Amino acid sequence: METTYQIKLEDVFEGPMDLLLHLIRKNEVDIYDIPIALITRQYIEYIDLMKMMSIDFAGDFLVMASTLAQIKSRTLLPTHGNEDEEDDPRMELTRPLIEYLQMKSVADQLAERDLLGEKTFARTYAEGEFKEFAGDDQVIQVGLFELIDAFQKILKSIPEDHRIDLDADSVSVKERITEIVDQLEEKGTMTFAEFFATRVQRSEIIVTFLALLEMVKLNLIRIAQHLPSGIIRIFYV
Repeated sequence: METTYQIKLEDVFEGPMDLLLHLIRKNEVDIYDIPIALITRQYIEYIDLMKMMSIDFAGDFLVMASTLAQIKSRTLLPTHGNEDEEDDPRMELTRPLIEYLQMKSVADQLAERDLLGEKTFARTYAEGEFKEFAGDDQVIQVGLFELIDAFQKILKSIPEDHRIDLDADSVSVKERITEIVDQLEEKGTMTFAEFFATRVQRSEIIVTFLALLEMVKLNLIRIAQHLPSGIIRIFYV
């Protein structure tokens, strides 16, 4: 595996606020009542996994991790039973999250407009692009953190004796991209899991995941998730 190969996260997917929102949705918790200890632990786990895969993320992720740790420490301090909302340290996180959600909502509305002129905007996907998904079922765009969730499930399915060996001979990310292009040129589309079906070594699985991220960055593929099945599918552009 190419240990020096890095995907720059900020050039591909989302930032630290998106990771926080992903964790809040994943755990189905109230944004006004965030279980800070749980969210902090899971947030750090995501950062550790990205480090392990040599994903180069912005320093803002580490700043947010520090902020979470500080808020967690403050919530552990004894209370006197008369604290109101303004005294809840979690509000330092809730307020910017709500503002960020509002900004994302406006951005999403703009992105849905048809391309009619220089002051309008294009749709993200062409009509019929996801025709492999049936009927009126919902299809959503997939971000990095949904991909990491799916990737973690694949890693957990690998026997424990297949440890990651970063020094072992393995196909490179560039070589894996070429293989994926060949597969998609032949089939047009594949599920996320299919790319890992013949990979038994964890190092090979990581290379495949990094190759898919790089292909997103290069606009070679698009990724969507079918609801409610949760199946993630890769489309060749």
